[in-house]
Amino acid sequence: MAMEHIQAEELAKEFKEHSVAEFFKKNKQMLGLYGKIRTMTTIVHEYVTNSLDACEESNILPNIEVQIKELGNEYYEIIVTDNGPGLTEKTVGKAFGQLLAGTKFHRMIQMRGQQGIGASGGTMLSQMTTGKAVKVLTGTEKGKAISLEITIDPKKNVPKITNMQTVERKFQGTKVQAKFKDVIYRDSSTGPLEYLRRTAIANPHARIKFKGPKGQKALFKRTIKIIPKKAKEMKPHPHGVTVDELISMSKYTDAKKVASFLKNDFDRTGSTSIEKIEKKVKFDLNKDPKQLSWQESEEIIKAFKKIDFIAPNTDGLSPIGENRIKKSLNAIVAPEFVHTITRKPKVYAGGFPFQIEVGIAYGGNAGKKADGEGRSLEIMRFANRAPLLFDAGSGAISKAVQSVEWKRYGVRDLDSIPLTVFVNFISAHVPYMGAGKQAIADEDEIMEELRLSLMDCGRKTATYIKRKLREKERLMQQDMFYKYIPEIARALKNITGEKEEFLTTKLEKLVKEKLGLEKLQENLKQEETEPLENEVIEEVETSGEKEDKEKNTKENK
Repeated sequence: MAMEHIQAEELAKEFKEHSVAEFFKKNKQMLGLYGKIRTMTTIVHEYVTNSLDACEESNILPNIEVQIKELGNEYYEIIVTDNGPGLTEKTVGKAFGQLLAGTKFHRMIQMRGQQGIGASGGTMLSQMTTGKAVKVLTGTEKGKAISLEITIDPKKNVPKITNMQTVERKFQGTKVQAKFKDVIYRDSSTGPLEYLRRTAIANPHARIKFKGPKGQKALFKRTIKIIPKKAKEMKPHPHGVTVDELISMSKYTDAKKVASFLKNDFDRTGSTSIEKIEKKVKFDLNKDPKQLSWQESEEIIKAFKKIDFIAPNTDGLSPIGENRIKKSLNAIVAPEFVHTITRKPKVYAGGFPFQIEVGIAYGGNAGKKADGEGRSLEIMRFANRAPLLFDAGSGAISKAVQSVEWKRYGVRDLDSIPLTVFVNFISAHVPYMGAGKQAIADEDEIMEELRLSLMDCGRKTATYIKRKLREKERLMQQDMFYKYIPEIARALKNITGEKEEFLTTKLEKLVKEKLGLEKLQENLKQEETEPLENEVIEEVETSGEKEDKEKNTKENK
């Protein structure tokens, strides 16, 4: 029997529009919300990231408290409190109850989060696993604090707010309380505590307090009391723009001429650059940019590539800084030696400037615990100061670290060396490999810059490691010579009549001089204690620190 053909009109009836909330509800793994441990860490990451961004945008030194309570089997409550600028009645719903709504995606500015998904993703997951609303308390500096409960209408991707009421007590910042099932807390290399530890390393200006479900407590004090330079919104750099992006921008520009469009909407395109472009294209730059054809846009892109533009504007990037990374690693990792570098900005496809920061810590507590008593290589990956704990085997940073010939830098075996490699990628637009935001795409320009950064930092580290190995070898030689010194001293005493103690001291000094140990140890000590930059740090005691001191005083009494 022949099958009946289905008419196009019948198929058309099945076409339906879906909201972005419905899409992510069915595909929550794209947000990193899969795996019981990973899901919990991702939720903490999203809330803490929002807190840090909000505080920095408002020029506030962040005080963040994270508390995780165990309510039952694979059932937890996560509470994150910050001292940020707070949210208004108009914005709180969008911040916690509408996916792809926020202050980040439409702006070319360096921030940890980008899509406006994270906090709302937490609300959606809480709703999906417990059926409960997320509780929010928020207050601004001038307005009164409000408390409310938020859920998401997945069909419309809009927030549903209930129980909103004014709170009489003074509160500035935001506190979010959300309950989740099918998640697990673990003190592991991918757990919330390790995430906060790495966040503290990359954000030395933040004070982070943690209380775990079993009563675990941790306090990461701020090591720098200076708020990072506020990143400014940037324009795309000509060297990285594609034809499609150029045409898209031309449709929405306010400029009336192509020349003014190129001059006003792109970074580093002054009058001289426009004159050079005009000589390399076959059409009049006075035409309306909205009328640009694909062929004309290709001509502009080809002209861009032939012109030496000034390097990207760095005002839109806010690196941690070499000395701040060093101070933070020394405080939290506690190694013997640290060397850090911050490279000059570069551009990758799309016209987005980026910058690489690398730190290598050696010895002491550097590296991660290996099998037995030793330590092995630890790679700390960051994007705009936010730790990337998952998908460690993929992405540009891991590939770049693996591609380096570490033996050239005195590292013979990565599985048995106390070494921490810190890498921070910063950009107004991080090219994540997925919505889970855990791995950076291996664009050619990014890979090249990562390798150069690692090798540059590796050379300085190699000098220390090789000297350390030489010191170890010479100490072994010294021990061998020292075994014979008492016997030689006694023999010389009989010949010269000098005291045995005097002769022993002279012989030990002679051995050290011949082996060059004193000078070698002096050089190593200087490298271990390289001076930090002279920074004027305002010693401001924050309210959170005052509370801790008062509490400790009462407990001591």
